[in-house]
Amino acid sequence: MSEQPTISEPGRAYLRLHLADGVGPITMGRLLERFGDAASVLSASVGQLRGVERVGRTIAEAIRQAARSDKADREIELAAEHGVHLLCPEDHAYPRLLKHIPDGPVCLYVKGRLQERDAVSLAMVGSRKPTYYGMEQARWFAEDLARMGMTIVSGLAYGVDACAHQAALTGNGRTVAVLGNGLCDVYPPSHRELVERIAESGAVISELPMETIPDGSNFPRRNRIIAGMSLGALIVEGGERSGAMITARYANEYNREVFALPGRCDSFMSRGPNLLIREGMARLVTGVADILDELGEVGQALRCEPIPEPTAAGPASATTVPEVTDNERRTLDALGQDPIPMEMVVDAVDLPAPEVAAALTTLQLKRLVKQLPGSSFVRIARR
Repeated sequence: MSEQPTISEPGRAYLRLHLADGVGPITMGRLLERFGDAASVLSASVGQLRGVERVGRTIAEAIRQAARSDKADREIELAAEHGVHLLCPEDHAYPRLLKHIPDGPVCLYVKGRLQERDAVSLAMVGSRKPTYYGMEQARWFAEDLARMGMTIVSGLAYGVDACAHQAALTGNGRTVAVLGNGLCDVYPPSHRELVERIAESGAVISELPMETIPDGSNFPRRNRIIAGMSLGALIVEGGERSGAMITARYANEYNREVFALPGRCDSFMSRGPNLLIREGMARLVTGVADILDELGEVGQALRCEPIPEPTAAGPASATTVPEVTDNERRTLDALGQDPIPMEMVVDAVDLPAPEVAAALTTLQLKRLVKQLPGSSFVRIARR
């Protein structure tokens, strides 16, 4: 595979405009509509630039200054030092779906490599502090969809985002992480190793200049890219005002499919997805098949074989369930997908504690139960 250049010739002109104060995606669109291409924008006079809607003297002079500045050259050097290349909408590798939203990024910084097949992608976002149920569901959906050939797009945050990226890698699939900071650094810092793994087989991207530090105002912009470059968005968990809900709003605005994982009515983490379902803004999903069905021909192409129907315990399994003893069955029936301390299991099963402990041990060996920190246990849903 040939080495990708840091930036194309058209990209240099786009980058100059991207770094000019006051030139965002909407303004850039108006400028291109008037002048045709980025190079022509840079060569226009202040008077000509001011003829564009909402381009006053301040922005016009910033564009003229950008045409003469060496700021873009320094940015390109910094990107090259960090193994990052830049894409503009004229480049073939620029995500196809981002070209069809009204506020697509003027430039994208990429560590790794975007591919044509990333057009078949699903955004998966959720809480930074998900429940065990949310984490397990995120893993199932991301891993299964990645195995089928769908690229998983998320925001590298703690919780559901990181879980989705990791599961996609486990499924030997592609994943794209969209950052709310420049690619000189990783945020959160504990995800440095994950970023390297993602970049090896997928891509880490941002629209922000290389040295931009994380800031709360950057994350809604990040979320619009997550939604814009995906066919749909799956909201796993999150509050009513969470970043996941911002992604869902953008997905609706961009006419993307929106899916929501239902949760307990008394769980704060399920308020966002449940609200989306109740208001008719998202389709309730209980398994991968629901997503594939909604994606039409794309879903049919991804579906190599029928997806088993989910059961009450979670996604269905093509694997035979191991045989269990009576005590093990009683213990298993007392467990759900929320962590339960052993003392509560003993009370629910109404067996002596040693017998429950023995049953829990054998159930773990049979991969039917998982022990969590604090001597709590959850039932592993069969796939």
